[in-house]
Amino acid sequence: MINKDQVLDAQDKWAAGVVKIGLLKDSRAECESFANNFLDEKYAFELGPLLFKPTKCEEKQFRTTKSQALSYFIAGEDRECQEDKGFALEPWSNVRFENLSFILEEDRAIAMGNYFFTNLEGDEIKVEYTFGYKLINGILKIDLHHSSLPFRASSL
Repeated sequence: MINKDQVLDAQDKWAAGVVKIGLLKDSRAECESFANNFLDEKYAFELGPLLFKPTKCEEKQFRTTKSQALSYFIAGEDRECQEDKGFALEPWSNVRFENLSFILEEDRAIAMGNYFFTNLEGDEIKVEYTFGYKLINGILKIDLHHSSLPFRASSL
């Protein structure tokens, strides 16, 4: 049975990885290498298509492949989706999760809540998320990633 501490640990590692990608942005080769490993370690692409809905996407708002996820996180000249700017390259100084609740099962967990991205000026951006995790060889990996900016009635 997956427990809450395993999910919290997976979230901490994901957050640290996003921060590190931004720290490496001035060394493109190192950044690409780390981001590729990050995606392999944190996401369950080996199971097939992933359900990934990144925060800042309009034209191609759903992603199912590693190359599409990599495009979102680090963009670059060879990015898969032209709208991508490299979300993880902000850079962020911190990412913290505020979990609303969890569904914990034998080999699957789902967490939902808000996470907060802090930029170098200390401004915090609130984003809503749902992450689904699959237990693969004792490691929780993301197979569902949905995040969006909070709804604002004035934007209608």
